[in-house]
Parts: sequence; structure tokens; C-alpha cells
Amino acid sequence: MFSHVMVGANDVEESKRFYDATLGALGYKAGSMDPKGRCFYFGNGGVFAITKPIDGNPACHGNGSTIGFAAESPEAADAWHAAGLANGGSECEDPPGVREGSGMKLYLAYLRDPAGNKVCAMYRMP
Repeated sequence: MFSHVMVGANDVEESKRFYDATLGALGYKAGSMDPKGRCFYFGNGGVFAITKPIDGNPACHGNGSTIGFAAESPEAADAWHAAGLANGGSECEDPPGVREGSGMKLYLAYLRDPAGNKVCAMYRMP
């Protein structure tokens, strides 16, 4: 459904360290910088990117927005969470764990990235 997701960052290098660590914990390669100072991560037919806002205003998080990354196991989600905390991320929501509702059972781990964007690693429990 989605071709790409791009989030704003006030300090792209700081956000790159965070995403290199968290996405690396999920098996993705480090981000690639382009000549415009944007950072791109490629995988599974989609692209995730970080950039300074084009309009020159400071980056800010989308209130009510969450970007979810698929994890292959609860352990991978935990590794993602730990890598994020060690690389400039901060806690948000409940601690990593199982959530149930609407007939689904999910393992979720939430963080805020250095720019305040809410991100999540999710594993769909069998």
C-alpha cells in the first residue's frame, strides 16, 4: 500500500544514528545519504527516509501519528527498543510487551526518535 514514509528531523545525522541502530536491529542496512542531505533506508519494496523540512521550519512530530516497523520476533522488537534507547530515543507508551484487542495479539515496542516522532516495532503473535 505504501511506497515510502519520510519524517522530518532537525539533526539528520543524530536521527541517522538512531535509525541505523534501530533498523539495524531488525536486519536493515545503514541509511544512505543523498546530495540533498536526506537519509534513505530500503527494504521489502518500501523506503523510509529522514530529512530536514523543505519549508525551513523546525521538524516536529505528528501528534497522533505512529510509524510501525515489522519485527520477526518479540526478541527482535526488544533489540530494536534497546538500540533506540542507546542511540538517542526515549520511552513512550507502555513498556514493550504483548497487547491484545480486536481479535489480535501483538508484541509492541514504542519509542520517540530524536525529533520526537513516535515509532514502533511490531510482531504479530501466532
